[in-house]
Parts: sequence; C-alpha cells; structure tokens
Amino acid sequence: MLKIDSTGKGIPRSMTNEKITVQSESGKSLEVVVTEKTPQAIWIAIGEGIHNVKCKLVPTPAGRAYVGSVMGREVVYERSVDEVKKDLGHGRVERKPVRR
Repeated sequence: MLKIDSTGKGIPRSMTNEKITVQSESGKSLEVVVTEKTPQAIWIAIGEGIHNVKCKLVPTPAGRAYVGSVMGREVVYERSVDEVKKDLGHGRVERKPVRR
C-alpha cells in the first residue's frame, strides 16, 4: 500500500513512521511508533534504536480501546475498533469504471 506525501509521490507504507499516543497505567502519555496496524491488533515499538520494546495492542472486549503490556506495565490506546477501521479504509469499496 502506498501513502501519498505532500509532493504527490507515493511512499511505501513501511517507510513512513506512523506515531500514536498511548496512555500508561500511571496516566502518562507516550508517543510510540506503529510497526503494523490491523483492526484485530496494533503492533507498536516503544523507545528507539536497539533499546526499543515491541508490544501488541489488542481490542478490549467492548471494542472501545486497545490494550497491551510492556515490561509488566499496561498501556492503552484510546481509539475504538471502528475508528481504526476508518483510519485503515476498511469497508470502503473502490470500484473501477465498467466499459460497455
């Protein structure tokens, strides 16, 4: 999948660093890098370089947020599954014009 930058050129999604803000259990906000994002799970990296820690965030049973654990601490991404689906473009149908 390509992401279009401000120049109008396509950049592979893997080369862009999407960042999100998660809340730690102590209430602090942390800006983390998203390595992969699907409606079922979001994989994040906390920290930079060789000292980063990866974590998998999964939806809560109600689907109102994503939660995960990093080194024994809980982190929460406060966006619903529906909002993440909209971000990813799921449910959007792209149709090609049909020539007759």
